[in-house]
Amino acid sequence: MKLIMAIIKPFKLDEVRESLTPLGVQGLTVTEVKGFGRQKGQTEIYRGAEYQVNFLPKVKIEVVVGDELVEQVIEAITKAAQTGRIGDGKIFVMDIERAVRIRTGETDAQAL
Repeated sequence: MKLIMAIIKPFKLDEVRESLTPLGVQGLTVTEVKGFGRQKGQTEIYRGAEYQVNFLPKVKIEVVVGDELVEQVIEAITKAAQTGRIGDGKIFVMDIERAVRIRTGETDAQAL
């Protein structure tokens, strides 16, 4: 099993969710986060004053899938979240040793 964590632009969340549903992804976790990458923030103007925004709003999506779905999920997220502009985000993949469904006690793939 793998944990796929994607940091994307907030307005792309619905497109990403819709792209994962046909793959059989049954659940995901979404967190509103702030951060920056290569763009190092941006300059904005408010009431005539210019100021630097160092942390940009992003959305972090976390989904655990079986090893056989990893490449399909990465491809779906990439296609749905891509705008072609700086700040589109990143995808990270990590190993999951064990999963347990608290309600039933099911483990690993059955717990997903």
